[in-house]
Amino acid sequence: MMHDPNPFIAFVWSGWTATWPTALLALIWAAWLLSWLIGSFFSGRTEKHVRTWDSRAYRFPILIGAILLTPWTAQILGEKPLWQIGTTGIYILAALTAAGCLFTWWARIHLGRFWSNAITRKEGHRVIDTGPYGMVRHPIYTGLIGAMIATGVAVGTGTALLGTAMIAFGLWQKARMEEGFLTEELGADAYGSYCHRVPMLVPFLPQR
Repeated sequence: MMHDPNPFIAFVWSGWTATWPTALLALIWAAWLLSWLIGSFFSGRTEKHVRTWDSRAYRFPILIGAILLTPWTAQILGEKPLWQIGTTGIYILAALTAAGCLFTWWARIHLGRFWSNAITRKEGHRVIDTGPYGMVRHPIYTGLIGAMIATGVAVGTGTALLGTAMIAFGLWQKARMEEGFLTEELGADAYGSYCHRVPMLVPFLPQR
């Protein structure tokens, strides 16, 4: 339900010098990051949170993945794209990136004051199972993973694809940690029932 945008600063402000329409991807991420940071000022009071030390399990792979995804990494390594998808392909992947970012905002607005950058329990916290949270339990992570995959494919380098995989792994790790925390804080009956009804990250995935 929550996401820390700081690891993506390296990607957005990486000195992307590619010409249009490739630079459109950087503009999309810059707009998302700026709006996300502004929105971070609007959140409910935190009653409990996961220790910063414990959050290394997901922060480290996300940070490394963001570094690998930056154009600087490919430039330093002298890496060339594995494929060329053309202008039309870039526009399509940019649209998918924007769609993923918009999905995160839909989820964040729907979550309201219960949203937080870190894994926390807010004042009056309860299970939200409507809107995007009726499709997946972690729609913000789903949107980010989808947007990152589209961006990684557009960049097309081996390091960018590895970085995308590491970010996806880090978000999956954060989702697992968050679920353990919320199950303990909100109760196994409430959150456990939600987990049985709604898939974790992939919409419409059949549940056991």
